[in-house]
Amino acid sequence: MKDQDYRSVPVSPDEVTPQDVYLSRRKFLKGMGLAGLGALLASCAPAISTGTEGLVATEDLREALTSYEAITNYVNFYEFTTNKEGVAELARDFVTEPWSVEVGGLVENPRSFSLEELRTNFAQEERIYRMRCVEGWSMVIPWLGFPLHKLLAEVKPTGAARYVSFESALVPEQMNAASSGMFPFPYLEGLRLDEAQHDLTLLATGLYGETLPPQNGAPIRLVVPWKYGFKSGKSLVRITLVENQPPTLWNTIAPQEYGFYANVNPAVSHPRWSQATERRMGESGRRETLLMNGYAEEVMPLYAGMDLKVNY
Repeated sequence: MKDQDYRSVPVSPDEVTPQDVYLSRRKFLKGMGLAGLGALLASCAPAISTGTEGLVATEDLREALTSYEAITNYVNFYEFTTNKEGVAELARDFVTEPWSVEVGGLVENPRSFSLEELRTNFAQEERIYRMRCVEGWSMVIPWLGFPLHKLLAEVKPTGAARYVSFESALVPEQMNAASSGMFPFPYLEGLRLDEAQHDLTLLATGLYGETLPPQNGAPIRLVVPWKYGFKSGKSLVRITLVENQPPTLWNTIAPQEYGFYANVNPAVSHPRWSQATERRMGESGRRETLLMNGYAEEVMPLYAGMDLKVNY
């Protein structure tokens, strides 16, 4: 592809977030002590302003936000059920506090981070990201969280570290499908270290200005906006720096369908359906799928020289 194909995708005027939604978000941010927020940008590159309370806001995407109801009631979380519309009810009583995340492996300073530390020691930012599912539907979600690279900087990866492995919680007594035998839990995911350290890669603690709901991966989850949603592990309990490419759940059980990289690439079809278009929740019809979910300008340098049809 030519260089211009990798530019971030501008958004047309009819996709701008509705005024009532925008103003309600502004009201929330003002209530949190934020000041000096920049205007919405036409591209997806984050624009960051620091508020008086240490919370950081990014107004980075002028596409209409997906409704809170849709985000929290249409979700995959197979430890609870394979029914997207049944997760919220089944996960309602999932215990998310107290919580800690172990970060170790090939690092100089392995340690455990409590949920309170993750929320208070790292400035929380609002990031509005597109989210694209490999199944062909998509959303626009206003996350709260902080870049993963800030957490990794605390533990200092060694020179031998090349990948990052993520492990989700496995609590059979609270997750009614965790012992079904349908999937080899715990849920495992992985990134290359440079992908994990990219500024777009987020550890999310909330959405729509509220604490992350259990069905969306509370209390802390991974968000990698240029990859299919299954790469973003929920309810994380362990992050491990390793030398070799780690096993991931979907790449392990169906390698012919789900590659390790899982980058959004409309030119590479799933074996059972095309990825050229997607269904945005709340919209009728379908829209064209964007290369790297619209974040190509930011992330394509990570894959220089790679054949993205082979390394899918």
